[in-house]
Amino acid sequence: MMICCDFKGGIGTSSRVLPAKLGGYTVGVLVQCNYGRRSQLRIAGVPVGREIPDHLVRDEDFGSIIIVIATDAPLIPTQLKRVARRASLGLGRVGSFSGDGSGDIFIAFSTANSGVNDPKGVHDLKMLANQKLNPIFLATVQATEEAIVNAMVAAETMTGINDRTVIALPHEKLREVLRKYNRLAK
Repeated sequence: MMICCDFKGGIGTSSRVLPAKLGGYTVGVLVQCNYGRRSQLRIAGVPVGREIPDHLVRDEDFGSIIIVIATDAPLIPTQLKRVARRASLGLGRVGSFSGDGSGDIFIAFSTANSGVNDPKGVHDLKMLANQKLNPIFLATVQATEEAIVNAMVAAETMTGINDRTVIALPHEKLREVLRKYNRLAK
């Protein structure tokens, strides 16, 4: 059973589309989240984990997260490695500190430059200039943060082995907490 910050975890996705003036590229993120401490959970900068302290499942930060970043921006492997590293910033925005023993995995790939795997001939490929990567980095951080929240919001309470129950993030309580910190419109 996947547990994310002592709430039911799972799979979440999110994406960002850059404005046309920045290339119009899409950055999509898929997460499989099974990590974190409730006390550290933050959503929209709000200490949600401290505000919803009941039904704790574990005392420590166990588990890991897998983050897959996909883009249609023309990036080469060294640039994709830099993009993948930005996932940790999105992860940190929701409160993770990647505890000891965490098996976090971040990977990134681009769908641009199709056909370069053809074993025949010489191939031309395109790449963004390094100085144009900041919007891709920002989109990665934002989409990673949102994908993790989406995984928790979509999850449902589950009872597993040995009658262990992990509750879903309570939506109404979450809305209450976000309102308290002026993060939701009334």
